[in-house]
Amino acid sequence: MKNLGLSILLISSLVTGIALVAKDQKTDRAKLQAVLAQTEDPLWFGPDTIFIPDNERGKKIRYGRELIANTAKYLGPQGSVAPISNGLNCQNCHLNAGAQPWGNNFFAVHSTYPQFRARSGMLETEIKRVNDCFERSMAGQPLDSASAEMQAILAYIKWLGTNVPLGVKPKGVGVNELKILDRAANPAKGQAVFDAKCASCHGADGQGKFNEDGIAYQFPPLWGPHSYNEAAGLFRLSRFAGYVRDNMPIGATHNKPILTDEESWDVAAFVNSQPRPKHPFLDADWPNISGKPYDHPFGLFADPFPESQHKYGPFGPIKKFKQEAKAKKETTAKTHSGSVSGK
Repeated sequence: MKNLGLSILLISSLVTGIALVAKDQKTDRAKLQAVLAQTEDPLWFGPDTIFIPDNERGKKIRYGRELIANTAKYLGPQGSVAPISNGLNCQNCHLNAGAQPWGNNFFAVHSTYPQFRARSGMLETEIKRVNDCFERSMAGQPLDSASAEMQAILAYIKWLGTNVPLGVKPKGVGVNELKILDRAANPAKGQAVFDAKCASCHGADGQGKFNEDGIAYQFPPLWGPHSYNEAAGLFRLSRFAGYVRDNMPIGATHNKPILTDEESWDVAAFVNSQPRPKHPFLDADWPNISGKPYDHPFGLFADPFPESQHKYGPFGPIKKFKQEAKAKKETTAKTHSGSVSGK
């Protein structure tokens, strides 16, 4: 009865919080977030668009959101601003204009950048983060950092991170990390999953479906010349598997997935075994090869495992090797530090 009472109290508080939000657009969303934090599976939700201010800053934020939702209209092959991308919209990968929990969202971008990234071996800014998407996921060209479009996207990303403390990544940020399989992901099994549960939207040939205007995709191509290239984050199986498990097919959620974990890994293997634009940054990425993720599918590697295992698994032995190598390195560093201090 005590738990029932607490549940009723939480529900009552949540309903009250929502009512206050509806009544007063200036209500602090941190109060609502505090209620969500008491639930069993709290996920961070960004601010609602009703909180975008009605001023010049708000216009910039709204334009930024529009660019994320309808990128191809402005920056695709037939874009009204500049034809610099492959026709995908940012929200084809960053769902709900980057505002979907576990949907590859932008909630913690502003709170965690600038940050050092091992992939580039340098301190990266939010501008670099945005242009990585244009050059990798959209197989295109970078936006001018001073352009109205880049500044609008940055304003929107900053607004989406409202109330996220500096350096914090709340639960639900980015893509969920699934438990790895004890076997290699199987492209043949994945094709069966794709045919049964994905082809109705993305097409049997994986080339997606255009909107009626022929400018942007209603359902994006998952491979081929207009899909993400081999440098994109989703070309890593762990990223693709976590993404589809929590969001695909339409109607799936983190708490009510449609695909099993195994189906998610296998369909990821199938999709990423198909042809797509090549990796344009192989010579520059991962200057320290020991920092490569376990499922980065391009050598050289700081371990004895082949490219095929880095792409499809099984990943357990690779992860174990990396953990042991890290522990050995830390032990060696401590021993060396102790020897130096003892002199």
